[in-house]
Amino acid sequence: MASALAGIKVLELTRLLAGPFCSMLLGDMGADVVKIEEPEQGDETRAWEPTWHGESTGFLSFNRNKRSLGLNLKEKEGIDVVLRMAAKADVMIESFRPGALDRMGLGYEVIKQVNPRIVYCSISGYGRTGPMAQKPGYDLVIQGYSGLMNLTGDPDGPPVRVGFALVDLFTGMMAYSSIVTALRHRDNTGEGQWIDTSLLDGQVAVMSYHGTNYLATGKEAHRMGSGHPHLVPYQSFPSSDGFFILACPNQGLWERLCHAIGRPELLEDPRFATNDHRVEHRAECVEALSQVFRTKPMKHWVQLVEDAGIPCGPIQKASDVVNDPQVLARNMMVDVDHPKVPGLRVPNCPLMLTGSPSTIRRHPPLLGEHDEEVLGESGYTTDQIREFRKKKVIAG
Repeated sequence: MASALAGIKVLELTRLLAGPFCSMLLGDMGADVVKIEEPEQGDETRAWEPTWHGESTGFLSFNRNKRSLGLNLKEKEGIDVVLRMAAKADVMIESFRPGALDRMGLGYEVIKQVNPRIVYCSISGYGRTGPMAQKPGYDLVIQGYSGLMNLTGDPDGPPVRVGFALVDLFTGMMAYSSIVTALRHRDNTGEGQWIDTSLLDGQVAVMSYHGTNYLATGKEAHRMGSGHPHLVPYQSFPSSDGFFILACPNQGLWERLCHAIGRPELLEDPRFATNDHRVEHRAECVEALSQVFRTKPMKHWVQLVEDAGIPCGPIQKASDVVNDPQVLARNMMVDVDHPKVPGLRVPNCPLMLTGSPSTIRRHPPLLGEHDEEVLGESGYTTDQIREFRKKKVIAG
C-alpha cells in the first residue's frame, strides 16, 4: 500500500517534544523527514534519563522515521545547507524562539523566496503575535497559564500538573493537522504558507466549555479530582485493592447501578432521586457508593458493573497499558529494529488509515547518522563534505 505522505520532504529544525512528535507523525505516514540537530550534543532529549542501552527513552519515543543531520547553524555554511535543502522541501518545521531564525537568515520570508510552495510551520509557546510573543514556552508553564492546572487536582489540594506532557503533545498533533491541511491547500492553489502554532492556543481551544461556561454564568470552574461538574456518579472510586472509574451519565444507568451493586434502597433516597439531586448532594452520594466498593476487589466491581451495561474500567499503570490485550490487539505497541537498542518497543502511530496505513521504516537515528547521505542527496561532493568536517560545520 502507498503511504499517504510518500514523496513529501520535511525539514525539521525542532527539539524536545512538540515539534519532534509532529514530524514523527509525518514520517509515520510516509514523509521523508530530515532532522537537523546541533552536531555535538543533538536534541536535548538525547541526554534525558532514563536510557535504554545508552539511548534516551525520551528521544527514542519521538524520533522514529527520521534521518539525522548534525549541522552547525552558527557557521555560514550550515545556513547555506539549510537553504539548499529548503529549496527542495515541501515542509519546514521550526521551534526556535520567535525571531531567532529571522536573524539567522532562515525565517519564513527568506525561505519563501527560495521556495514559494513550502509549508513553513513555526511552533512556539505563545504564538508569534501579542505581548508575550517573545517569551519561551514550556509544557508546565502553559499548563498553568492556560488554566489547565487550575482544573486539575483535588478540591482542597493545590493545582496539579497533568501526569505527562499533554500540552507539548497536543501541540504536536495540532501542528501535524495544520501541515496536512496546508498541503491540501497547496494541492488546490499551488501556494505554500506559514503556520503559526502555539502551545497556548491549543490549550485555550480545548478548554472549550469551561471558558464558555464562565462567559455565560460568571462562575469559575474549580478542581474536582476525578469528578464531573454536572454528573454524579462520574469519577473514580476506591475498591479494597485499587481504584476504578465509574460513569453514570443518565438516570437509567444510575438505576441499573443501584440494582447491580445490591443497593436498590439508594433509589428511594430523595437526595439521590435525580442527577440534579445527586450533584447537589455529591459528597453523600460518593461516600454511600464508596462504602460499598471498599468491601471487594477492583476486578470484582469492574466485572459486575460492566456486566450491567454501565461504563466502567480499571485505572491502569503504564505496566498494565503496554501489555493490555486491547492495546496489543490494536497494534499500539510496536517493535523497532535499532542498532544499539535490541528489543526496542515503543507506542505505535495512532493514525489508523486502512488504505494508506502508517509504517515504521527507520529507527530513531543516531546523532549525525545520515550526514553524508543527506548532504550527498543535496548535491554536496565528498570533498565538500570533508571540508565541512574540518570546519566543524558537521561533526568530525
